[in-house]
Amino acid sequence: MALIVQKYGGTSVGSPERISKVAEKVAKSYREGNQIVVVVSAMSGETNRLLNLAAEVSDRPSLREMDVLLSTGEQVTIALLCMALHQAGMKAISYTGGQVHILTDNVHSKARIKNIDGKKIRSDLEAGSIVVVAGFQGMDESGNITTLGRGGSDTTAVALAAALKASECQIYTDVDGVYTTDPRMVSDARRLKTITYEEMLELASLGAKVLQIRSVEFASKFKVPLRVLSSFEEGEGTLITSEDKNMEQALISGIAFNKDEAKLTLVGVPDQPGVAHRILGPIGRANIEVDMIIQNVGVDNTTDFTFTVHRNDYVQAMEVLENVRQELGAASIAGDEKIVKLSLVGVGMRSHAGIASTMFETLANEGINIRMISTSEIKISVVIDEKYLELGVRALHSTFELDQISA
Repeated sequence: MALIVQKYGGTSVGSPERISKVAEKVAKSYREGNQIVVVVSAMSGETNRLLNLAAEVSDRPSLREMDVLLSTGEQVTIALLCMALHQAGMKAISYTGGQVHILTDNVHSKARIKNIDGKKIRSDLEAGSIVVVAGFQGMDESGNITTLGRGGSDTTAVALAAALKASECQIYTDVDGVYTTDPRMVSDARRLKTITYEEMLELASLGAKVLQIRSVEFASKFKVPLRVLSSFEEGEGTLITSEDKNMEQALISGIAFNKDEAKLTLVGVPDQPGVAHRILGPIGRANIEVDMIIQNVGVDNTTDFTFTVHRNDYVQAMEVLENVRQELGAASIAGDEKIVKLSLVGVGMRSHAGIASTMFETLANEGINIRMISTSEIKISVVIDEKYLELGVRALHSTFELDQISA
């Protein structure tokens, strides 16, 4: 008998009709002889509705009370799903995160899970019940309700799967797996049968929105087999697992892109030790995250220092950088909000040379200029002009024959 944790997102449980469909899917898996733990998100739109309610009564609500408020979204879903399971003839019981002792730290709105006591859930499973748990939430050591941040239900599901030593954690969503790139941009994009934790982490951090990064980190740390499936159609989805030496690996598994980038350059910076810290220190103190960084070779005792930030932080970063420019006596500041980051990801890069040169040649043949380059063992990222994004993705998808991957 396999123990399976299934997670259903907001779209999957977005209406009473969809909740009933989820109940049918869960009941089918139970009848096949599995023990089932279900983790659910709030119904689609519910979290935003609650946020709007808070905004109507307070312009600065406390984070503790926001957690109390937002956690009610999942509480509605777990009750409705259990009712639907009862209607389908199943024995089911619902729990909030606190009730099954999902212990977190005390950082409201973005808490991290510290421990899960699985005794109550195991007892219910042994008694033949389907257990339905509210995702996205837990409780700190003082008994305060906490939430895990946007997408936290994925993390709840993986953490429960790890604590219960589940055979698999199945993430049901509105896509039927992980694709070689966004199928809305490239019609020939293919669904991957398998992908490694490492590759999925890179894709998620580089712009792919299929899974929350923390959930993949959790799965990798505790070696939880993670499968992405569609709530709305049958299929085997994509299995995310450890790298298997016997697995035939494609050179490239996927192409990710991020449209939320902006680039800033401090021109004519004194070329001396400590200058990078003097530039990025104030940026960090302003709580602005920096992504890619390039410092050019110094000429005439000066250098140019370029870095990228989230587009929402662009204006504030420019203001901070102007103060830095004056302090350092730099010549000027240049900025560009019309850029994107385009990335190739694949564990096959470890054992194959020439991938970077092939990527650069492909972009050059399309007349696409590369502004910045960043690499890791299994990733190559470039910054290009936003207007060339679609052309670049399609050209690279074709060059690396990602349309030939068998789904």
